[in-house]
Amino acid sequence: MPSGYFSNPIIFLIDVLFGLYMAIVALRIIMQWAKWEYHNPLVQFIVQATQLPVKFLRGFIPAMGRWDMATIVLLIALAMIKLLLITLFQTSMPPLFSFIIFALADIFSLFITIFTVSIIGEVILSWVSPPGSYNPIAPLINRMNSPLLRPIRQWIPQMSGIDFSPLIALLSLQILSMLVLPILTGHG
Repeated sequence: MPSGYFSNPIIFLIDVLFGLYMAIVALRIIMQWAKWEYHNPLVQFIVQATQLPVKFLRGFIPAMGRWDMATIVLLIALAMIKLLLITLFQTSMPPLFSFIIFALADIFSLFITIFTVSIIGEVILSWVSPPGSYNPIAPLINRMNSPLLRPIRQWIPQMSGIDFSPLIALLSLQILSMLVLPILTGHG
């Protein structure tokens, strides 16, 4: 179907709706990696929102060690379906190999975005949360970002009480994105 009056809004809707659900699936992968507390309300939401397709895929795809391969396959499948639907509203279809690479680039970009947002969220929460208060999202974000921020904090300690590790992590994520995405998409 060639580009037309409705193509751009439809492509936008496909990108947003699939992007949101892919983010939830990616958070399910992250929650396993970061060992989030299962009884947290956000974790419960993620599990409930993804349980049906993950449970179905687990019937065919076993786990590998501590990694739930069904969730990873679901994320890859969603990225490929999203790209397939978007290409139906464009004039040309990329070759299959390019299609797979673009799906992987989309997933890579999604994880960069999730970690970027989580680091910014952790910084904002550290500024606005009163001491001794409980925010159910804060421990999840801390556990998620700790593997990225801890090595930086060991390398560059706080200066005058200011922690520069989130800034360095954000810059590193953006540089990584600038180095990897052009290679994956062939725009390097």
